[in-house]
Amino acid sequence: MKYQDYEIPDELLYSREHEWVRLEGKEAVVGITDYAQKQLHEVVYVEVKGEGSGVVQNETMGTVESVKSVSDVFSPVTGKIMKVNKELGDSPELLNQEPYGKGWLARVSLADFKKDKGRLLTAEQYAQYLETIEE
Repeated sequence: MKYQDYEIPDELLYSREHEWVRLEGKEAVVGITDYAQKQLHEVVYVEVKGEGSGVVQNETMGTVESVKSVSDVFSPVTGKIMKVNKELGDSPELLNQEPYGKGWLARVSLADFKKDKGRLLTAEQYAQYLETIEE
């Protein structure tokens, strides 16, 4: 799906803070959306809580620094960080180049996805949400 110039893959779920979630078994791969990376512009630094750290839905799990600003990244799910994308340390620009691919932030083992899912948006709902904030 596309909304204006923003890619919004149908198979992912989204938060209102512009993070995405891809379910893989009992884990979720988490990243920031195409909309978020375009708002940030050129990403120069990424920091995510360490592996083994607990994260809570809608609470800070890291920061993304661009030439324009520093933004918090909020966890779209509750659980424990199993893996952090270490490639972003040397190549933070992957967030701009491939926000839904090589630019992922972390893998999180899910604590209670049924509860988390109620606060996430489908691609269509996220596109509608972008409409309301772009007006």
